[in-house]
Amino acid sequence: MVQPLSVQLYTVRDALAADRDGVLRRIAELGYGAVEPYDPMTDPKGFRQVADDLGLTVSSTHAYALLSREPAEVFEAIATVGTDLVIIPGGIAEEEFTTRDGLARVADRLNGLAVHAAAHGMRLGYHNHWWEIEPRIDGRHALEVLADLLEPEVFLEVDTYWAAVGGADVPALLRGLADRVLALHVKDGPGVRGEPHTAVGDGVMPVPAILAAAPGAWRIVELDTCAGDVFEALAGSRSYLSSLGVS
Repeated sequence: MVQPLSVQLYTVRDALAADRDGVLRRIAELGYGAVEPYDPMTDPKGFRQVADDLGLTVSSTHAYALLSREPAEVFEAIATVGTDLVIIPGGIAEEEFTTRDGLARVADRLNGLAVHAAAHGMRLGYHNHWWEIEPRIDGRHALEVLADLLEPEVFLEVDTYWAAVGGADVPALLRGLADRVLALHVKDGPGVRGEPHTAVGDGVMPVPAILAAAPGAWRIVELDTCAGDVFEALAGSRSYLSSLGVS
């Protein structure tokens, strides 16, 4: 099955808080076929109903709640939202990614959560920022070392923009991580921390090479910040990615 292009809903967090149903409708009207929630705990039943009505697939979901709440409660909400890919998007001290011992602790935590996920028929993943890329251990990015410590069922959602900001050759990183990568955050901008993001295709990222390096991964558009209208940026991203053959 061809995976539809997805949007990380953190991109539209302010508008979403004001009018969830209207925002989801607008995303569907822009031609996106999937969404990635960042908070599956808020009205999962209502969210699923609207997504179904609009024909939107839930590609995956972020789940900070797994770090603070009873796992069974969180996985029940995620099942209702309608995905089996569950991602830890942060919430672990940055310092843990600077040493091998720290990475071992991170891996133990993620591997433990993955056991809970498997009991609910789901897979657990981890989403990077720049601080999992900048530290190098024995000449390798911390994220690469972490991948070696994770159980095979734990996947990665590689944020390609933050990987570049952290100093990675992103296509090479993706090729090295290979089948471990099930999802990509596809984003663009000036490649400078603290500067707003742009529509995909309007910045410095080598998007075609990135996509080619992880051909089977979900493509999920995200803008953490945006200097202009975020929906225009989403429309531009959709148009550009369509020109590259992304559905």
